Amino acid sequence: MGRIIFYEDKNFQGRRYECDNDSSDFHGYLNRCNSIRVESGAWVVYERPNFMGYQYVLTRGEYPDYQRWMGLNDRLSSCKMIPFVSGSKYKIQLYDKGDFAGQVYETTEDCPSVLERFRTHEVHSCKVLDGIWIFYEHPNYRGRQYLLEKGEYRKPVDWGAVCPTVQSFKRLTE
Repeated sequence: MGRIIFYEDKNFQGRRYECDNDSSDFHGYLNRCNSIRVESGAWVVYERPNFMGYQYVLTRGEYPDYQRWMGLNDRLSSCKMIPFVSGSKYKIQLYDKGDFAGQVYETTEDCPSVLERFRTHEVHSCKVLDGIWIFYEHPNYRGRQYLLEKGEYRKPVDWGAVCPTVQSFKRLTE
């Protein structure tokens, strides 16, 4: 069970919206979101209703302003709880071409710099064999985020990206 609280103002002030399950549109309850408290679980929050737009992955903790979750603005409208499986293993395969073609790179560890480790900064397709992973647009886990659960992603749009730029990634752990 998870619990997340969204606040209109910074430092957990103003109107709030509490959530303990997926919410496809809470924008009607809050005009903006400037702080978040994740009391339990892990969540992916979205800029637009129906789980669309920029996404941010948040784990247990306090985020007193939107820059703390790497937000681009104070706009959030929907959220999903991320299901964890205890004792999860992690394995991902990255491909430098679409549809699982070209050079394949396999790993079970976090990667702060795809360029340094694999000599590329683009991922055109991937297979998440085990665990839940987060792709980041910039090195050192910064920039736009993309949540990838177990499955196959034939092209960047399959994980919500408009381009293949992936410069870091990490495992989502409890």
